[in-house]
Amino acid sequence: MEQRKTLQQIQQEVDDYISQFKEGYFSPLSMMARMTEEVGELAREINHYYGEKPKKQEEGEKTIEEELGDVFFIVLCFANSLGISLEEAFDRIMHKFYTRDKDRWTRIEE
Repeated sequence: MEQRKTLQQIQQEVDDYISQFKEGYFSPLSMMARMTEEVGELAREINHYYGEKPKKQEEGEKTIEEELGDVFFIVLCFANSLGISLEEAFDRIMHKFYTRDKDRWTRIEE
């Protein structure tokens, strides 16, 4: 079985990929526009699968998995371009959920 990559390794792989091009990472404003575009494409696929908007016959087949992958990639690029460790960001957000938001939701009874 193949060993899973850590988030740090994933960020490094994206950085290695982007670093081979002269253009490098986009500016933060362009990155935000790209992220918005990708989230819109994800929303469109969700609407096709779960909403009331069927695909047009000429529309190509895309999957929610593919669109989530695109969103994930741009998040990785955004974090890398700003020098943000997503592992550290994840740890911080989970700490917030475990502390500040610990009683916000109804727990499943055991």
